[in-house]
Amino acid sequence: MVEHLIGGFVPLMQWNSILAIVGGSVVGYLVGALPGLSATMGIALCLPFTFYLTPLPSLLFLTSLYGAAEYGGSITAVTLNIPGETAATPTTFDGYPLTQQGFPAKALGMSIVASFYAGIVSTIALILTAVPLAGMALSFGPPEYFALGLFGLTAVAALAGKSWVKGAIGVLFGLLINTIGIDDISGTSRYIFVNALYEGLPLVPILIGLFAISEVLMTMEALTQNVAFNRISGSLPTLKEYLRCHRAMVRGTLIGYLVGIIPGAGKAVASFIAYNEEKRASRHPELFGTGILEGVAAPEAANNSVVSGALVPLLTLGIPGSAAAAVLIGAFTIQGLQPGPLLFVKQPELVYGLFAGLLAGNVVMLAMGLMGTQLWAMVLRVPKSILTPIVLAVTLFACYAESNSLFSLWLALGFGILGYVMRKFGFPIAPVVLAMVLGKMIETSFRKSLILSDGSAMIFLERPVTIILLAVALLSIAFQVYRSRKKRTGPTRVV
Repeated sequence: MVEHLIGGFVPLMQWNSILAIVGGSVVGYLVGALPGLSATMGIALCLPFTFYLTPLPSLLFLTSLYGAAEYGGSITAVTLNIPGETAATPTTFDGYPLTQQGFPAKALGMSIVASFYAGIVSTIALILTAVPLAGMALSFGPPEYFALGLFGLTAVAALAGKSWVKGAIGVLFGLLINTIGIDDISGTSRYIFVNALYEGLPLVPILIGLFAISEVLMTMEALTQNVAFNRISGSLPTLKEYLRCHRAMVRGTLIGYLVGIIPGAGKAVASFIAYNEEKRASRHPELFGTGILEGVAAPEAANNSVVSGALVPLLTLGIPGSAAAAVLIGAFTIQGLQPGPLLFVKQPELVYGLFAGLLAGNVVMLAMGLMGTQLWAMVLRVPKSILTPIVLAVTLFACYAESNSLFSLWLALGFGILGYVMRKFGFPIAPVVLAMVLGKMIETSFRKSLILSDGSAMIFLERPVTIILLAVALLSIAFQVYRSRKKRTGPTRVV
């Protein structure tokens, strides 16, 4: 294995491989930073241009794009409170408060280092554990997906802010939104009043509305200030701050890698779970949401380690672990390659060249991220009266480009107004997004499980992985309740 990996670095010395990695990283940054665009869309758009490349540079370009796009979403999440894609949503919780305090470079620096750390560690894990973990992931059925979804919903404790009730209302609203459209199991229509609702409410316009447009409305309300921020520090995190966040990076990397291996789970699930678990493990959970670096490091590490995790079933079994990995299968097919166990036997130089490219791509991403930190922070010096309409125009354009539908524009504007009202009345927005991300998986997996068991709920207590996930979810809820009660009764006892 070591010999193959060392040999994999040899083709990276060629100019076409270097250009592929650098070019993929640049495109990935742009794709990730633009609201409404995702790594999946970026890969799909660039796929035809790789047809004339040889196999390894083609795959290096697309995988570098994939990794850089996962980091790129944090740029606007930190600077403008607008997640580039769903997985970057938890980054806004502490990244944007740091920007409001005048430290965008600290948040961006922690974001890129956590992404780099996760990318390197998860790639090493991919090299060492790909084959056995892929086999384990295939054992996941509907009961396991249901339990994983419920465990993900426990993250609402970290997202609800000061009011559990308002957080729960947000979750219920998000779950209700997911019921619109054609039922995946029975094929019947639910709450369809116009033809555009047959496929349900798309996530991207809702995400743009709740975060981007509501933020624009809040900014317009406060336009008495002429400049976005009066004091902006360009200092990156110190070595002590990086070391303080090391455990957060480790936890986020582990969670993201394991979630990435499970086909269909998704990076948004990983980043929400990582943020929740980091808050739960912290000695000062009350600081999360106020601008704490651990709150940036954990979700950023998680969504970047998902990249390597999603490649595990793709390379070893030919089964995509994510939507972006599914598009990557097209890249393999175009080059006349068949992902699966035989790929390691027939073309080990290609596989290990790809592994080496993933490692090199993370180094390039780190260098570009650190050099660009000051540039991203400069956006904050633009007067709000100029920046606000630009942000609104870009987000609406991205929303329209995602679906080529005016319905998506109206949907984004409607949810933008709703997000503004929710913020004014203290309702957290993140639980709505969390429920929308997990709702479909929870409902579909639950109903499929009951079909498999002829209506018996005992199926959820007969499978070891399901039992473990449900137990961890219950323990997480119990711990949050205990901590909440202890926090309320603590001051009373002192008095």
